[in-house]
Amino acid sequence: MNRNHLLLSFFISLAPLSTEAQDKPQEEHLQIYLTGDSTDVQTTTRPGLLLAGGSTDHTNAMRWMLNRSGGGDVVIIRSSGADGYNQYLFDLGKVNSVETILINSKTKAELPIVAEKIRNAEMLFIAGGDQWNYVNYWRNTPVEEAINYLINTKKVPVGGTSAGCAILGQFYFSAQYNTIQSNEALESPYHISNAIGRADFLQVPILQSTITDSHYSQRKRQGRQFSWLARLVKEEAIESVRGIGVDEKTAVAIDEKGWATVFGSNEAWFVWTQPGTPTVCEPGEPLHWSGKTKPIQAYIIKGNEKGNGRFNLNNWKDREGGTIRKFSINKGKLAD
Repeated sequence: MNRNHLLLSFFISLAPLSTEAQDKPQEEHLQIYLTGDSTDVQTTTRPGLLLAGGSTDHTNAMRWMLNRSGGGDVVIIRSSGADGYNQYLFDLGKVNSVETILINSKTKAELPIVAEKIRNAEMLFIAGGDQWNYVNYWRNTPVEEAINYLINTKKVPVGGTSAGCAILGQFYFSAQYNTIQSNEALESPYHISNAIGRADFLQVPILQSTITDSHYSQRKRQGRQFSWLARLVKEEAIESVRGIGVDEKTAVAIDEKGWATVFGSNEAWFVWTQPGTPTVCEPGEPLHWSGKTKPIQAYIIKGNEKGNGRFNLNNWKDREGGTIRKFSINKGKLAD
């Protein structure tokens, strides 16, 4: 494609690459939407991580990622939807191209062209959708390897919104058995729908021992995240478990030094546990987690247009621009 066709968006249909794929008509076409120049470029990038809480994307947060791409090729991956990000991101900053790949099966995640396109990206963004589809389709495939390559070797900006945010922690809510509400998770932390994935998918060093969530305050998800922390503290051999919860229309931008700032109109919660295990965290029993020192602490930063507050994810101690709250859980009820 030449520069005269720079603004053209189009759909690419690729024939299957194996006999196995030919036997499955639903796998015959890989959907790719390209806006911009198809010629691959290589630019100087800066690493960064963006955790977006869903709903409307924040323009300055997305521009923060684009600036770190060095004007290269942006790739969007998703398992549903189409090219909604293409023109928006292409117009938002200087980039060579924006390309959306619909990876909605394990077979498509195994196609060499998919991993190649991801690896060639100077910025990757994981759209919203159903995180169980992402885990089910992409885990243990070249797609997973390519994402981890971008994060840990090529060191380009990587982000996700909603479900795309939910899969970025070392631990993650998989939604394998549908979603769960906070009251259900607190009343029954081992409910079948309260399914947690553990260190078996994406490898983001700054999010070690961390589990993320989105649509946080709008859907009152604090309680369910706290139930995950309780289970992980009980079951994993780590001193403290952490959570990041991001509200809608809000994003947490984490730079290469591990400092997080908050863009948007709502809040981001940085949550950690105090030493000690829950009093009661058993199948069929309401969660009970209390003591002289409240076991769960949160530092809450309200975003703004330019990015507000600072929180150091390297030590989870240095911070500014927010407020702290402390919580306990009494027989399945959240209290602060």
